[in-house]
Amino acid sequence: MRQEDSQSNSILPKGCGCLVLLMCIGVMGAIALPSFLNMAMKAKQSEAKQYVGSMNRAQQAKLAENGTFATSVNALGLGLKTETTNYKYSLRATKQAAFNYGVSKQEKEKSFVGGVFLVPAYPNAPKDEMMTQAILCGADSRGTIEPAEPTYQNGKLICGKGTTAVTK
Repeated sequence: MRQEDSQSNSILPKGCGCLVLLMCIGVMGAIALPSFLNMAMKAKQSEAKQYVGSMNRAQQAKLAENGTFATSVNALGLGLKTETTNYKYSLRATKQAAFNYGVSKQEKEKSFVGGVFLVPAYPNAPKDEMMTQAILCGADSRGTIEPAEPTYQNGKLICGKGTTAVTK
């Protein structure tokens, strides 16, 4: 009575099981890696959205408290760093508007700009009846260039050229 090797009837030569397994892992990695990298990029961009959104809200509070916008990131009183691993944060303020920037330090990430505008409370309102409106805009393309500032035109906030409003 002869005992047969249970693997002798296999179509694949011996040792191919590992090769097939490695090929499956490779295919799965090729499918999953872009998704993983996209999630990592979104997480980095989420930092900038949060920072710039917080800067916008702080500018609104500063204007309500002091009658003027803050002129530096530190003056916002949020304890935000002006630079992280992925972004540089800054602002520019005028009497009528404040612009808050989260500029990417890496070519593969998008930059963001926020705008807070002192605007009439209603059409043709007197100068003593003003309110603020804010907008957050993201660059349409990746890069390390400061995005164009949003504007206030005909009663509406509009993102600058090459940027799009970020919705929640």
